[in-house]
Amino acid sequence: MLKITLCIATISLLINGCSSIPDSLPVNNQVFQPAQKSEQIDYASPELLAELDVTGEPIYRLAEGDQLQVTVWNHPELSGKQLLGPDGQMSLPLTGTLRLAGETRESAASRIHAALQVFLKKPAVFVGVEQYAGNRVTVLGRVQNPGVQQFDRPPSLLETLARAGALPVIDKQATLTRVAIFRGRDRIIWVDLKKLLNRGQLAYNIKLQANDLVYIPDSFDTLVYVLGAVHKPGAYRLTPDMSLMDALSQAGGPNDDAADEKIAIYRPSQQASNPTPLLSLMTRAQMVNFSLEEGDIIFVPKSGIAQAGYVIRQLIPGLSILTLGLGAL
Repeated sequence: MLKITLCIATISLLINGCSSIPDSLPVNNQVFQPAQKSEQIDYASPELLAELDVTGEPIYRLAEGDQLQVTVWNHPELSGKQLLGPDGQMSLPLTGTLRLAGETRESAASRIHAALQVFLKKPAVFVGVEQYAGNRVTVLGRVQNPGVQQFDRPPSLLETLARAGALPVIDKQATLTRVAIFRGRDRIIWVDLKKLLNRGQLAYNIKLQANDLVYIPDSFDTLVYVLGAVHKPGAYRLTPDMSLMDALSQAGGPNDDAADEKIAIYRPSQQASNPTPLLSLMTRAQMVNFSLEEGDIIFVPKSGIAQAGYVIRQLIPGLSILTLGLGAL
C-alpha cells in the first residue's frame, strides 16, 4: 500500500511541475521547418554531354597566371619570359601595360606588334606559352587533394578525378555514384558515375572547361535501409555491387519473428516494389539476388504469430507490476 501511495505522490508532483511551465512562449513557425530530403537528381543524358563537349572552344586563350615567352626578332632586350598578372595584363619595355587575357597567341602577338610599331620598324613578334594556367579546374568534396588543378589542355572528368584522388581506392568500402559539375553561375551538370566507372560508358567522360568546379559528394550520402524484423535494422552504406543478400547480412539477417517469405524491396526513385522470399536467395536452383541502388528500402515484416507474441510480451511486465501491487495489498 505504501508503494502505491509513493507512486501516486510522484505522478502528482510531475503533473504539478509540468503545469508550472509558462504557456506564453512566442510561437515562430518560420524557425522550425520540417526536414526534407533533397530532390531526385536529374542526370545529364549522353546526348546533352556530347553537346557540351562540342561547345568547348578548341583554341587556347591566354589567362591570368600564364607564363609567356615573348620574342621580338633581333631585339633581345625586348624578349624574355613574362607572367600574365591576375588582372590579365602584362608590362613590356617600350609598350607599357597591355591587357592580353582572353587573346589567342596570334592575336596577342598582333597587339604587341601594333604597340611596338610606334618605336620600331616592322617588328617581328612571337608569343609562346611556357606554362598554362587557363585550364584551371577546382575540385571539392570527398577527395584526397581538394583545390585548384591546372592542365595544359582541357582535361576530361576522369583525368580530374584521378589527379584529385577521388576514385574508390581511397576507401574500399565506398562507392562513387555521382558528381556535380558547376559551370558558370547558372548551370549544374550531374554525371552518373556508375555508368562511367562500372559500365565503361565513355560518353559520360565529359571534357571540362576552364573554371569548372567539380564536387564529389560524401560517400555516406549513398545509403540503403534495412527495416523490420531483422537483428540490426538501420541505414547501411551502399558499397560497389551490393546485393540484397549483402544488405540483409549486414543487418544480421531476419530474426525469429520474421515472415521471411515476404521480404520486400522498395525503390523510391522508380516508385516500385518487389517481394522476394528468403528461400529464393538461398536456393541454388533459383539464385535470385538483386543489385541494390541508392535509397533502396528493404523491409522484413513480422509473422502473424510473432505479432501476437509481441503483444503478449509487452503485456507481461505490466501484469507483473499489477500482481506485485495486489500482493502488497
